[in-house]
Amino acid sequence: MWTLQPSLRWATWFNAWLAGQTSLDDARDAVVGSDAAHDVLGLDDSGPTPLIIAWGRLRSQGATAARAALVTPGDPAGLAGPPVFNEAAVDAGEAVLIEGAGVGLVPEVVGRGVFWHCHVAAPPPSGSDVPDAERALRLALARAAVDLADLDVARWRPELADALAGLRAKTLPVLAPGYPVRAEQLATLALRCLRIGDLATQAPSGAGTSYELDVRHHALLELTAAARHALASAASTGPHREPPS
Repeated sequence: MWTLQPSLRWATWFNAWLAGQTSLDDARDAVVGSDAAHDVLGLDDSGPTPLIIAWGRLRSQGATAARAALVTPGDPAGLAGPPVFNEAAVDAGEAVLIEGAGVGLVPEVVGRGVFWHCHVAAPPPSGSDVPDAERALRLALARAAVDLADLDVARWRPELADALAGLRAKTLPVLAPGYPVRAEQLATLALRCLRIGDLATQAPSGAGTSYELDVRHHALLELTAAARHALASAASTGPHREPPS
């Protein structure tokens, strides 16, 4: 099972903290996970800022929510510039956009820690909501399943048959507390689709003709793109907000 990328962990737990669904300490621990530390660079002139302090500063600067972007060259969905930020995000494959603060953050893994580089970022464009992202992902999955079955890819990667069979299996939650059930289900499905894409991509290059390999390639491109967009949509939905006490 895939684990959430750093930007997805940041977005879900930052949103849960803002919504009053979790404590700051628990949210920080969930983002950091087994890493040594997470620090933010460029938030101010004081040097590296520990994550827990950076979150407080972002909230004081007007942060209202975080949105995740999972991007690849040619598919910068969720980014609105400026170019310096977009290029950094595409190079990293991910970013977090902080609504209300005009900030975008791009992770860099250094040893056992993560540095988050702070950039000026334009407000993110409106993304697909969860129902739309779910429909797009299920359509891409159905198309990929037909193509992969026609090419008998599971014969070359037996684990793929198990992954396809386990699409509906129950798992532990992957998003932070308070997220809608439908967002949680979408994130789980998207992670499984990324796993399927990985396994199918690893089928030997000799497993089929050049035409069959081209069909497989395009089917997997569509599936993995839809899965990335779905994950970002699920993480960016945000949890239910607790009423003020």
